[in-house]
Amino acid sequence: MKQRRAFLKDSLLGGIAFIAASCGWTSTSAEKSQEESNLKGNKPIVISTWNHGEIANKVSWQILEKGGTALDAVEQGVRLVESDPTGSSVGIGGLPDRDGIVTLDASIMNHKNECGAVAFLQNIEHPITVARKVMEETPHVFLAGEGAYKFALEQGLKDTNLLTEESKKAWEKWLEEAKYKPIINIENHDTIGSLALDQHGNLAGACTTSGLAYKMHGRVGDSPIIGAGLFVDNEVGAACATGLGEAIIRIAGSNIVVEMMRNGMSPQKACEAACQRVIEKHQNVSGLQVAFIALNKKGQYGSCSIHPGFNLAIHTPKQNGIETAKHQFI
Repeated sequence: MKQRRAFLKDSLLGGIAFIAASCGWTSTSAEKSQEESNLKGNKPIVISTWNHGEIANKVSWQILEKGGTALDAVEQGVRLVESDPTGSSVGIGGLPDRDGIVTLDASIMNHKNECGAVAFLQNIEHPITVARKVMEETPHVFLAGEGAYKFALEQGLKDTNLLTEESKKAWEKWLEEAKYKPIINIENHDTIGSLALDQHGNLAGACTTSGLAYKMHGRVGDSPIIGAGLFVDNEVGAACATGLGEAIIRIAGSNIVVEMMRNGMSPQKACEAACQRVIEKHQNVSGLQVAFIALNKKGQYGSCSIHPGFNLAIHTPKQNGIETAKHQFI
């Protein structure tokens, strides 16, 4: 029986290697060298999406370097971005929907496969903390709308006006023509997604956003959907997504990335393969941006987007800064 299992395992891994090679997922010597270096000493580590990931990582790193948990690190890191009124797509200052209302989505997941999420949440500054409360204080995973709002108040969070004067003026200008066409790398991407591996070897992830600007009232994207915007499996790795949520939901994007890592791909190759999956499932991606970041149990990370323009922030014992992700579509 053991021999048969070994044969099946070897056959599966061989098949994956063949498929990866046939699809162009082979590593160059430079990429292999980078991947090998990423495997050495990258614990603890936190990676986050976009430029605002750098300020999130600063808070997260303060927790991680003191031996704190990955869960605390990612929550506290993204909270800082939620509180930044200058950002137009997360928390306070987020651009509203077509009715002029700011609605927020968030999800969080720990190393035990416990998770919590909120969607269509209004007037609460920190949806990521509400998501964690859902995970830890209720038997549920997902609360939405008025129910999520009432729960947040019960948990001690305060009612807050999320619509800043700058966002209100932008909405009023949009109303003059009321045309809706997301622009890649501008108004449809700025989710803050964060993944961390702590000194105890545990993974966690968080994802929070105000969603598409001027969306239909009630629209929910991928960010609060476990398996789409975020997924963590402590045996394998973690992934989160950013970009046009509808496209990410259609392929269960973050889950796909983690499953590809489970089957032997590096985080980098898994992100590239997920982007390729999005491209294959859509007739036209010329105006569609999607990106993924991933982190495995060894501290190796990866990232990829469909179009150029996506970057991520990385903080490890050896590095701290912004990297530009690879892209799949020219």
